[in-house]
Amino acid sequence: MSPHTHMTPPVPVEEAPAKKSKKPLIVGLVLALAGAGGGFMAVQMGMIGGGGEAEAEEPTEEAAEELQELAPASFLPLDTIVVNLPNTSGHGILRFTAQLEVTPAHVADVEAIKPRIIDVLNSYLRAVDVVDLEDPTALVRLRSQMLRRVQVVAGEGRITDLLIMEFVLN
Repeated sequence: MSPHTHMTPPVPVEEAPAKKSKKPLIVGLVLALAGAGGGFMAVQMGMIGGGGEAEAEEPTEEAAEELQELAPASFLPLDTIVVNLPNTSGHGILRFTAQLEVTPAHVADVEAIKPRIIDVLNSYLRAVDVVDLEDPTALVRLRSQMLRRVQVVAGEGRITDLLIMEFVLN
């Protein structure tokens, strides 16, 4: 070796990072599954949340009396109303069928004025904007509006509810 030659010190070789163990991941997964299974069993056995067989018991006498105290009602079906919609709406017709919940003492009275009720509903549905008919959230509002109009025609206390059986835009 000559005095002019210079030796460079050897470069240390970096060691590859140690491979992480998957053992903690597997242990965590097993513990999570065991916890979920234990929670499910605790709920099913009625230890937590009141589920399981405790709910299958016979209702108490008080609960049975409450269930039997349903107000008497009669249901009066109305003829299907078909409304032609404007050509600009993209729909051709609206089919509407409903039943009236009537107090039993007034069924004959309401039956006698059924043509007036159909007329009021028909007139209302023809006057409603098509945008309102297409909005699914507007059905509750439309139903309450129709119920109020029917109650005005029939008189107070005769009709308790209007049940929509069919509301189809074609």
